[in-house]
Amino acid sequence: MYHDTALANQAKADPRPKSAVSTGVGLAGLVGMICWLAVARHYGMDGPFSALVNLAACGIPMVLWSVFVDKVHRNASTGINWSNPRPLKETLDISITKIAGLWLTWGAIAAIYSICRFYWQGNFAFAMWCFQMAAPAVFLLSIPYILWIDRHLEKPKDGAWMLGAWMMGSREPLDRDAIHNHLRSWAVKAFFLAFMLAIVPPGFGAFIRADATNILTNPVAFANWLITGMFMIDVAFATVGYVLTFRPLDSHIRTANPFAAGWAFALICYPPFLLMGNGGPLDYHPGTSDYSHWLAGYDVALWIVGAVLVALTAVYAWATLAFGFRFSNLTHRGIITHGPYAITRHPAYLSKNLFWWISTCPLLVTTGSIYDAVRASVLLALVSGVYYIRAKTEERHLGMDPAYREYSEWMERNAPVPRFIAWVTGRKHRPGYGDTPVLAD
Repeated sequence: MYHDTALANQAKADPRPKSAVSTGVGLAGLVGMICWLAVARHYGMDGPFSALVNLAACGIPMVLWSVFVDKVHRNASTGINWSNPRPLKETLDISITKIAGLWLTWGAIAAIYSICRFYWQGNFAFAMWCFQMAAPAVFLLSIPYILWIDRHLEKPKDGAWMLGAWMMGSREPLDRDAIHNHLRSWAVKAFFLAFMLAIVPPGFGAFIRADATNILTNPVAFANWLITGMFMIDVAFATVGYVLTFRPLDSHIRTANPFAAGWAFALICYPPFLLMGNGGPLDYHPGTSDYSHWLAGYDVALWIVGAVLVALTAVYAWATLAFGFRFSNLTHRGIITHGPYAITRHPAYLSKNLFWWISTCPLLVTTGSIYDAVRASVLLALVSGVYYIRAKTEERHLGMDPAYREYSEWMERNAPVPRFIAWVTGRKHRPGYGDTPVLAD
């Protein structure tokens, strides 16, 4: 009783910084998705179009909650003044220039997609088909949208406008940093949205098609089905996040990571730059197996380890769900402080790496060679190191915002994992963000 009272008093004295996204947003999206999954599984709708409907079932409830409950369109961070729109004639030239800059950006992205054969092979062909179908509508709808939003924006001359003005040879002083941030932001969207759309149908289909009899009687099959479901949730929320980057929803990209190291260590975790894939320099799988191999015949142990892996994957999915429709790699779209981010700064990286170590068991190899065991362990350690550096570069980027520094310092004082690591290492609290080892906090 005394301990609970002390914790309550501490929370009142040192409240957690407000999160940019409410808990209700993610829950609304999850409820919508569960409803569609029930329908899709009942009727056996496991195809790619059903997977796209799943994205809509996730995204639409989140938008409705954000607008009608959280009223995010009224946030000061949108940069929108709804009460005093300017006449169209005052913003028309700005809007035309911005459209030119935006279309130039999209044209460059389309050229990259067209030139790189990688984007027309395997699962990526579906992503390219989606873009082909959506492109005409996106180009046409961008005209009335920009004409409308520019009348309400406090500062309509953003990076897209700067790029358009540069293209038109404007003599007005241009903010090159704004142009660079605009290009980095669209590079993030172009790269990761294509990847996400490519993996949406396979995960969705595998979850819907799973044999109920097998998953209810086989502990490994049951765990794998739940893990597939968790990854499906993660991918759906992430994909919706890359699509819904709009100022009226306060989900626009504030800044894209300006540090080369951040881009380098993020991109090597995804194709075509993937270093951890089959045959890659950081591929730790050869000679190893998974926990089901080493625990075969021990059903109780299989259920226990499977439950641990499912829990870790659930944390991973929860970390994405907490963003609502603001998830995006390499960008700042508001500081998230609730859910798993009240426990650790990097719940996705921490849970993902723990999952790999437990499921792979790199010290156990099928070849019986100690050298293979050491090699697998070292390579997996290097993979964890990649995520450590990714986390550090993200902290460096987000740390440019005082809101993140406030959150990080609060985590240092109050969050369970950083405090536990500080206790284990004997490190005393030091004010300032980024003092705690990232993957361990």
